Amino acid sequence: MGKYTNFATSILNEVGGKDNIVTVTHCLTRLRFKLKDESAANEEALKALDGVITIVKSGGQFQVVIGNHVNLVYADLCEILGITDQNNNENVEEEKPKGIINRLIDIISSCFAPILGPMVACGLFKGINALLVWALGATYSASGVYLVFNAIGDSIFYFMPIMLGYSSAKKFNVNIVVGMLIGATLCYPSIQAATLSAGEALGTIGLFGDYYTTFAGIPMIAANYTTSVIPVVVVVAFASWIQKWAKKFVPDMIQSYFVPFLVLLVSLPIGLLLIGPLVQLFTNLLSMGFTNLFNFSPVLTGIVLGFFWQVLIIFGLHWSAVPVAMINLGNLGYDTLLLVTHPAAFAQTAALIGMCVKLKNKKKKMMAVPAVISGLFGITEPSIYGYTLPARIPFVASMIGAMVGNGMMCAFGVKRYIMGAGGIPGMVNYISPEGDVSGVVLAAVSILVAMVISFVLTIVLWKDKEEEQKVMNVKSSTIPSIDVNEAEVVSPLQGDVISLSAVKDPVFAGGAMGNGVGIIPTDGKVTAPVSGIVSTLFPTKHAIGITGDNGVEVLIHVGMDTVNLEGRGFTTYIQQGDHVNKGQLLMDVDLNVIKEAGYEIQTPVIITNTNDFKTIEITKTSSVKNGMPLFEVVR
Repeated sequence: MGKYTNFATSILNEVGGKDNIVTVTHCLTRLRFKLKDESAANEEALKALDGVITIVKSGGQFQVVIGNHVNLVYADLCEILGITDQNNNENVEEEKPKGIINRLIDIISSCFAPILGPMVACGLFKGINALLVWALGATYSASGVYLVFNAIGDSIFYFMPIMLGYSSAKKFNVNIVVGMLIGATLCYPSIQAATLSAGEALGTIGLFGDYYTTFAGIPMIAANYTTSVIPVVVVVAFASWIQKWAKKFVPDMIQSYFVPFLVLLVSLPIGLLLIGPLVQLFTNLLSMGFTNLFNFSPVLTGIVLGFFWQVLIIFGLHWSAVPVAMINLGNLGYDTLLLVTHPAAFAQTAALIGMCVKLKNKKKKMMAVPAVISGLFGITEPSIYGYTLPARIPFVASMIGAMVGNGMMCAFGVKRYIMGAGGIPGMVNYISPEGDVSGVVLAAVSILVAMVISFVLTIVLWKDKEEEQKVMNVKSSTIPSIDVNEAEVVSPLQGDVISLSAVKDPVFAGGAMGNGVGIIPTDGKVTAPVSGIVSTLFPTKHAIGITGDNGVEVLIHVGMDTVNLEGRGFTTYIQQGDHVNKGQLLMDVDLNVIKEAGYEIQTPVIITNTNDFKTIEITKTSSVKNGMPLFEVVR
């Protein structure tokens, strides 16, 4: 067991245990779970774990943001689960995320995340070579060291279809070796357009271009698949359908070799004849479209990307830019889309440094130091989720700094020549293959401007929360209408009141969630018991948590085991994060749907921060209507 075994065990317990996990992978900073039931995961307990930065739910994934040691945590988690990263998952079926955008992001992140670290490592070899060519000239470029480093750096990009064949096979539950064979076939020298074009063309097919050979009389369009990224992913996805079909008809005793035979027999000819040319045409048009947009207005493109890049990171949408950047590198030899990663990362880090200057809490200031170091190496999630995003103003300051910095880089005509590292090590990304370092200088100037803007805006506009709280405490003493020591909580439902111990759920009845009552509703209208923020709204809509402006935290759990209804019978009128007023309609519940499904309609109304109060006086009436007093709490 590794050093993060206890931490990994805690995460496993809070995501609902082994039986709730469909798949788990990781990227540079996050554990990415596919859970059978996301509501079974205890998000607040996860966020409270020492080492968890935050939780993100995006693209059908439940993401636990940890930081740049996530690979070590993942390894210990796999050991606990009894799996390895090399497991063949061809017999595992995972639930597909809902929505086209979510599915696309899920596919892109699942296919590219496993190879991103090694790809960055290979990019560093290319960057080192470029730096040494600039420093030592032709003597170094003719050396054996240059040759070997260049081979290492080029390998993952030249054989990219094999790498993506592996990760795509894991994503689409295809035999992993079959996925790699599909990628290897796409890399086979004799079928590349560069090789075939040495002969005489047999004909031309419209937008697709020339063909030099046929397969069973069908023209096979010439294309170069080495360094390509999308064709292999689509062919492997197609192969997954063939594999499912083959397993239904091939006898078990010969499946081990005959199913792979049928998969390759069908998927590769169709891939080379139809899928490959279509996808190559699409990706070429996509690359041309971005290039034309960039050429139309480099500065405007850079400004827009710079401002929104960190928002894309929060939702995991930044993955959609990775294949486009790789296509640009393959087609153009350089990329301008991912220039944004540097000004955004350094602007974010500068905002955090600005917060550190003003923070009064010494412990929190010291905890920010690792996040600053991480940011200087291109990993910004600890800074975003731990500091700037909750504080809001520093996050917006970093967006503005990144906007200006990226706009400058695009205006200067900076180009990124490799898919290298982020942060300080990634500055070599801007050295041209010929050893021209002017791109590094211009990038450094742009990054410096981004950092200064972000830092200054944070210093000027952001106030430490502790300072603000002191001011609020002074102001509150002059406002007699607000009594922070006593508060009223009104009934969110109409119905009969029962004691909490009578609720047919041992967790609620035992008071584990806090003090409160049960209500047997006679009407399905649920209204806000206090004015405050909707801090929790379960995806299944059966439970709502509100953090009151008066400091009271209230949980309304409609019915027992109603999570199993998956939202059926519940109509909500608010979203998590909304501010609501006391008595505002939160949701309508069809009580008959709950009863017909065989579930209890008893609804616990709980003060979840019971320990913050000296006394909680519960209404003595046996029945209530919406808005009637239910609790009086005293600090």
